[in-house]
Amino acid sequence: MALQVSSCRPNSTLFALLLCLPLLLLISSSVADLSFNFYAGSCPGAELIVRNTVRSASSSDPSVLGKLLRLIFHDCFVQGCEGSVLIRGNGTERSDPGNASLGGFTVIESIKNVLEIFCPGTVSCADILVLAARDAVEALGGPVVPLPTGRRDGTVSIAANVRPNIIDTDFTVDKMINIFSSKGLSIQDLVVLSGAHTIGAAHCNTFNSRFKLDPKGNLELIDSSLDNSYAQTLMNKCSSSLDPTTTVVENDPETSSTFDNQYYKNLLAHKGLFQTDSVLMEDDRTRKIVEILANDQESFFERWTESFMKMSVIGVRVGEEGEIRRSCSAVN
Repeated sequence: MALQVSSCRPNSTLFALLLCLPLLLLISSSVADLSFNFYAGSCPGAELIVRNTVRSASSSDPSVLGKLLRLIFHDCFVQGCEGSVLIRGNGTERSDPGNASLGGFTVIESIKNVLEIFCPGTVSCADILVLAARDAVEALGGPVVPLPTGRRDGTVSIAANVRPNIIDTDFTVDKMINIFSSKGLSIQDLVVLSGAHTIGAAHCNTFNSRFKLDPKGNLELIDSSLDNSYAQTLMNKCSSSLDPTTTVVENDPETSSTFDNQYYKNLLAHKGLFQTDSVLMEDDRTRKIVEILANDQESFFERWTESFMKMSVIGVRVGEEGEIRRSCSAVN
């Protein structure tokens, strides 16, 4: 049964938010130990501290909002939403080359430091990460997603677990569906959560397989699914004279600083940055959803609320599982 989000809209009353809980129980049995306003008694200012710190960090570095949103994908998809991507050290998820370009860690650690002053040993890094990603979307004009909290932090982080669980930018629709399905997420969730690419930026080396070097050393388009004028813009920004591992391009060429449904309009215009974006238009199962979301931002926001909530409870640790880390970058 799919989650119904009409009672979990951003303008919901507290009573309506409580209606979300039995719906969440349909996703995972472990969600029974999560609750809205979990920290109301133990750390009542927790969510406000997260929101304010995210806003403050973004005022000096707007790019951090896209980084925080990306970070939750790389956490939840590997071992569940339990903060293992935050742990530093050799052989950890964070050390894997697939996570080399992740950012936003300092913001998470800053939030944790403040919370440890006011509520020591209370708020998990897993909850901080999920809330910070939620607040990043809100800060850019996206929907406010009501989220249950009470996650605990994982104690294991292994680099070898990263690659089999994250989406690579050259995946086919079938490969993406398989990974999403393994996390309990649907084809609709795949298309909706791909909408995260309406914000953020990417290094040139993440999409350079769509081009090749000609005999003169200039980039040449080889992916016919890409709009020619957009391809030329990308080739100019990712000139062969620049380092593809450091040069960045905005994911959304139209409204990169706003969380909206422009991403789907870009796909209709053949302006998806990654191959994984473009292939959504090549499969009937995903194209139909893209077309709906491109024409209805309210529908996108409603479905984002549902899909983000579902992602945020993948593999959560609750009760006596895991721990509450004192520092997000190291186990206790």
